[in-house]
Amino acid sequence: MKTKIIAWYLPQYHCIPENDIFWGKGFTDWITVKNAKPLYKGHKQPRIPLNHNYYDLSIKDSIMWQAKLAKEYRIYGFGIYHYWFNNEKNLLTKPVEIIYNNKDIDIHYFFAWDNANWKRSWSAVDGNDWAPIADSTPKPSNESGILIPYILGNESDWENHYNHLLPYFKDGRYIKLDNKPIFTILQYNENIEKMCHYWNNLALNDGFDGILFIFKNKRWFDWDKEAFRFNYEPHYDGWHNPTIWERRIEKIKKICHLPIKNNHYSYDKIWRRIIKNAKEATPKEYLGAFVGYDDSPRRSINGKIVKGASPQKFKEYLSQLLEISENQGKDFIFLTAWNEWGEGAYLEPDSFYKYDYLKVIKELAK
Repeated sequence: MKTKIIAWYLPQYHCIPENDIFWGKGFTDWITVKNAKPLYKGHKQPRIPLNHNYYDLSIKDSIMWQAKLAKEYRIYGFGIYHYWFNNEKNLLTKPVEIIYNNKDIDIHYFFAWDNANWKRSWSAVDGNDWAPIADSTPKPSNESGILIPYILGNESDWENHYNHLLPYFKDGRYIKLDNKPIFTILQYNENIEKMCHYWNNLALNDGFDGILFIFKNKRWFDWDKEAFRFNYEPHYDGWHNPTIWERRIEKIKKICHLPIKNNHYSYDKIWRRIIKNAKEATPKEYLGAFVGYDDSPRRSINGKIVKGASPQKFKEYLSQLLEISENQGKDFIFLTAWNEWGEGAYLEPDSFYKYDYLKVIKELAK
């Protein structure tokens, strides 16, 4: 078999009323990307798309370009983030709607459900990192920070959500294994487990052999032998585990908007950990990879910056990971990312490396 590469896909690059209200008229993630500043000598910021292609994902031509580029360079498909908060709010849907409604867009895809509250993640809310580039006024510490609540609900809500997804599941381009649509979920809890059981029965009634649920950075679950996990990199293997004292200091610094110590990381060290841990992966564990990482466009001095990335190193490490994955009989590797420009994790061509990272994929995925 041949392991296929799935790239995580951010649908943020089009305007929605909620972003206009929260961050200002016309806000998309391009705002933070364009306004990024270099923080030290040699820091490659801002990142500039090749030919200044600051595309709009509410336009079919932009998505057609992405799909053609991905196919040309042998990206098998996109894991598209899905922002279903509750029955009233399902946001950033335009790109996947365009894909679904235009059968000439030749790309495989599945949904990656970010099932959490939409918090003021650009500010100093507890549990989030303030991003002064996007939000110049720190909010009071007593503010809840919840902009849109995530409500899982009960069976009637689950069925409503499932029925929304069903047309996509039936799309021939939607990625399935053994007649099971893939659906990845970022946050696990017991109620999610109940929902998965419920959805699985609905899918069986609709002619599928169930749904293949894959959870982010979680152990496989005894309740369902078909439940899998995926490693989201570089987060899973990348960041060191701080002591209790270090966490307290970091929390104080976040509140005071002071730079956090030890927020620079080695590309080589992270990839070596990825390779080492991949060799010990369970049969239920999909491996993760990453292109690069630098979220200083969003977090400024508090961002995490991975130093030392290059197309040559990416080729060396990804080649090893693909070999491990194929030897383990895995169908996919999940790659961060197709277009996470605000986190410095993207395959799309930029003004510096141009198509070099994509060329690596094309060479290795023959």
